Amino acid sequence: MAKDRTIKRVFPVLDMGCAACASKIDKTLNKQEGVLEASVNYAAATTSVEYNPTKTSPEILKKVIQDAGYNLIIDNIDADEVDEVHSEKYNQLKKRTLWAIIFSVPIVIIGMLFMDMPYANPIMWILSTPVVFWLGRDFFINAWKQLKHRSANMDTLVALSTGIAYIFSLFNMLFPQFWLSKGIHPHVYFEAASVIIAFILLGRLLEEKAKGNTSSAIKKLMGLQPQSVTIMNEKGEQQEVSISEIKIDDIIVVKPGEKIAVDGSVIEGTSYVDESMLSGEPVPVLKEKNTKVYAGTINQKGSFLFKAEKIGAETMLAHIIRMVQDAQGSKAPVQKLVDKIAAIFVPVIIGIAVLSFIIWLLLDPVSGFTHGLLAMVTVLVIACPCALGLATPTAIMVGIGKGAEKGILIKDAESLETARKVDTIVLDKTGTITEGKPLVLDMVWLGNKEYDKEVFLSLEKLSEHPLADAVVNYFSSVSPVSINNFKSITGKGIKGQYNGIDYYAGNSKLLEEQNITIDNSLRIASKRLSGEQKTVIWFADSSKALAVAGIIDSIKETSIKAITNLQASGINVYMLTGDNEATAREIATKAGIKHYKAEVLPNEKADFVKELQKNGKTVAMVGDGINDSAALAQADLSIAMGKGSDIAMDVAKMTIISSDLTKIPEAIHLSKLTVKTIKQNLFWAFIYNLIGVPLAAGILYPINGFLLNPMIAGAAMALSSVSVVTNSLRLKSFNFYNSN
Repeated sequence: MAKDRTIKRVFPVLDMGCAACASKIDKTLNKQEGVLEASVNYAAATTSVEYNPTKTSPEILKKVIQDAGYNLIIDNIDADEVDEVHSEKYNQLKKRTLWAIIFSVPIVIIGMLFMDMPYANPIMWILSTPVVFWLGRDFFINAWKQLKHRSANMDTLVALSTGIAYIFSLFNMLFPQFWLSKGIHPHVYFEAASVIIAFILLGRLLEEKAKGNTSSAIKKLMGLQPQSVTIMNEKGEQQEVSISEIKIDDIIVVKPGEKIAVDGSVIEGTSYVDESMLSGEPVPVLKEKNTKVYAGTINQKGSFLFKAEKIGAETMLAHIIRMVQDAQGSKAPVQKLVDKIAAIFVPVIIGIAVLSFIIWLLLDPVSGFTHGLLAMVTVLVIACPCALGLATPTAIMVGIGKGAEKGILIKDAESLETARKVDTIVLDKTGTITEGKPLVLDMVWLGNKEYDKEVFLSLEKLSEHPLADAVVNYFSSVSPVSINNFKSITGKGIKGQYNGIDYYAGNSKLLEEQNITIDNSLRIASKRLSGEQKTVIWFADSSKALAVAGIIDSIKETSIKAITNLQASGINVYMLTGDNEATAREIATKAGIKHYKAEVLPNEKADFVKELQKNGKTVAMVGDGINDSAALAQADLSIAMGKGSDIAMDVAKMTIISSDLTKIPEAIHLSKLTVKTIKQNLFWAFIYNLIGVPLAAGILYPINGFLLNPMIAGAAMALSSVSVVTNSLRLKSFNFYNSN
């Protein structure tokens, strides 16, 4: 039975007040029939859902989330519209915060300095009422929604604490005799109720501002694509059109200083293009006829025409944006523990608050009610699940965004966490260590029929191996012929028919398997070419070898530096190649690699990785070809070179867009810094709650008479979330170049 097709979408989520909300939405979605996996990112206010469209739909998911007291945006709106929704909410929050502060300042001044002035209590009551029930109304509305669904969140804590403080103060103001008859002075806490609201609104405002900065990498990427472009129409005239109107094979005109709109190939003109926003490389790249150009890159001084090949969601820029969005929305393994804590956090805090009140009543019959009530309010205010909920996702978002800016695409949070543990790196040779631009420097023939060249060329034109391009370029003046029954023989070469005769191109193993005779003159030529560190490609018909080609592929300048860096940081580096022993040895020596294996088949690469893992190694595999995909899938961390095959990039957990190996030490350093930041965030979030809650309950009162003021608790709670996000934002300023 065929597997049902699934859809993966990211939906913006509205009305989340804290990490407990995210945890509840996560649980609600994952329970829904037809949902394979759902992951809520509180920091990004989004949820990534993979679902079976035959069993559920976005409309059903939206209804389920609305029933839980939140909302889901399921319409296909663009990033600007989502930003507009968040911007509107941010501006409303800003106004409420400002008015809450304006009202609260005089209440605090009266409460602290002028308590004995006439009508002090009624004035504070009049000023605090709009703060609590108008500016802070969302806390009560959301708390009521949660109560209807038999759950609780941060809004519940705020509504309970401020509501209790306000009602208690109102009772004391209206019925002071009740307490005076018991010999207790009837204090009012209007200033506590209003200042708590003001501080929490201010904390959320700063948090929203900071959270907006964590997704700046995505916003930068989205801003790279121009909204309109100039195309050459059928009459040969230049015409400005919207980017949405571009079709494949349109001829696009690029003028000096313009952004390139879609992916394609240059057909006329030359220029240098700044690709740093995609690859992280600052040096402009020469673009001439037949070279590729990519959406979002910026043309320099020249002009050129190019043919559109990939548009809309198919461009590399769109692919990068999707990868970064998915990665930022994914969860690191440590987040699962945090989610479990967040899910029970609010009920536990309410329990502690009530217990504090009861203990105060039992231990202090005189003023236990007042102190107990204040302790209960303070516990409810100071507890902060938000800091816990923001600790991991904000660091992940900033880390993955920073990686994208540097040309390092990380597929998910787990990969980012795994990179720091890597102790062994396995490198493919061609296109990874070497330039991947091989050249035929020698061609030795046995006899030389004219159509032999045509057959050799035509076979290699059908091959996907990087070395095939070298042969095709060498025969640039030769016309191809039609090849029948073409077949790729993995790890050995290719086969095809012309005029009823089988022809082969590949390595010596291929010829041996087919029992093909090799003339002594070609054997001597092959040994000479191998001795000169050239890769040897054979061409043969069904009975005898016809030619041998010597191909050279130079090492990238950055490869030696990267390998030195990796080895200096204690990472073992291995090179695997299907090339001959002599060439492999020479490349390994020049690159400074101590361990290498030659003449390795694709399945043997995966077996080699598995063997290293059995020996307790955490292995990263780096490759760029289809033949590397099995080894990439086997590795603990798979890294693809961005200029390689789409299959390698799809399998890989990390992609280096520029194909520069020095990005790998950077990626490992980035992983270490991000995980370090997550640990710092979680430490402070846990410590804050572990210290703050007992202090708020009055644990120090029997020792030194200290009771925490609810207003200070409100300020501390607001500060805890902001400090976690701010600490994550520090990642933006770090230099990710490995100090080694």
